[in-house]
Amino acid sequence: MTLTIGMVTVDTQDAERLGGWWAEQLGTEIAQNHDGWFVVVPAPPVLLAFQKVEDPTPGKNRLHLDLSAPDLDAEVDRLVAAGARLVGRRGEESFSWATLADPDGNEFDVASHDEAAASY
Repeated sequence: MTLTIGMVTVDTQDAERLGGWWAEQLGTEIAQNHDGWFVVVPAPPVLLAFQKVEDPTPGKNRLHLDLSAPDLDAEVDRLVAAGARLVGRRGEESFSWATLADPDGNEFDVASHDEAAASY
């Protein structure tokens, strides 16, 4: 038996707001909305889910998204304009990426398509 990733779930105090923000950034829409306490956003090949919790776990993320884009700098600029916060630029000459935080402070990384593909 092998495992497959079915969904990546993020805790938040406002599942609809954060799920909508991520749907907009990924160019998609919320696919399922369960009365605002649990929403699902398609992000092929996986699903992103956002579940409402009273008190999200404080501190550093234990899980984060690694995303890629054709133009890293342009994508960072677009995400920051949409409400993300640039945490920092990372890496070295052979592979670099940007760490950002979504409106709830969840950190995620973005690399260029070419650099991300080369790292596998």
